[in-house]
Amino acid sequence: MSIFSVVLFHRGGSWHGAELELEEDVATIDDIADRMRDAALAGDVSPDGETMLLLIEADDEWFGIVRVDGHEEPRVFLSDSRVMNDYTMAALLVESGGMTPPEQVEGTGQKPHPTPGGDRELLGDLGVTEAELTALTASEGTLPGDALTSLAEQVGFDEVLEPLRFAQGL
Repeated sequence: MSIFSVVLFHRGGSWHGAELELEEDVATIDDIADRMRDAALAGDVSPDGETMLLLIEADDEWFGIVRVDGHEEPRVFLSDSRVMNDYTMAALLVESGGMTPPEQVEGTGQKPHPTPGGDRELLGDLGVTEAELTALTASEGTLPGDALTSLAEQVGFDEVLEPLRFAQGL
């Protein structure tokens, strides 16, 4: 399973980013927030009061966003909570975001429709409304990478995100 993750941080009126490895030893959302802060510090950015976003993309199946503002509690969004049984990272986001994944109806053999979960307003002050974020998860044929590119364009960090994705062959 291939998971791409990048941390983006805002400083001096511009966005900066770095790829962030999320090893198996990441057990809690606080571990993720600490890794985000460490990456910002390595990028010579003080995390106090700064907005940091972690974008996660997995196997063209789902995307997640973790937002940390300084030392406040992390906020989480997941494009499809159904994937929690297949991806440890998705399960961690579901748990920390207080989400309840949809259940398959016994005997039908059908998976429930994609169900986004978490804080749908976590990008509101950055120019992405709850409706826009939700629409990106419901659009038929929209891949997670396309959704993240669209978000990057809206928020203004597309020039930072795209080289990081390109470096990973995405």
